[in-house]
Amino acid sequence: MRIDTQTLQVEVDIAPAKRRKGGRRRASGPEVPDTARIPRITRLMALAIKFQDMVDRGEVRDYADLARLGYVTRARVTQIMNLLNLAPEIQEALLEAQLTPGEITERNIRAVTAEVFWREQGRLWDSIRRS
Repeated sequence: MRIDTQTLQVEVDIAPAKRRKGGRRRASGPEVPDTARIPRITRLMALAIKFQDMVDRGEVRDYADLARLGYVTRARVTQIMNLLNLAPEIQEALLEAQLTPGEITERNIRAVTAEVFWREQGRLWDSIRRS
């Protein structure tokens, strides 16, 4: 048996990553317009709903399991899951994704999630939306 070996040469063009603010590099590739981006708070709200569904169906035992799976702290999972304490109208507004990216941050929402009464949450939500 004779094996004929041939040399295979592959050429790949690699463009250097572009510098961004803060000195971090970003791989070059197709630019995604900002209008197509879903705001982070919208993605976090959807993630909280998905996580709660996973707990309810028994896919994970508790939030600590979610933290281990996501390589984040239990405190961070709790912050995300606290979005479920928002009034339904606020959750709906966050999920509609009619916000511009960066308009409302999760950090701003934390004060609203700490409020127990939905009416007070609505007042705080209105003040955040106006500012």
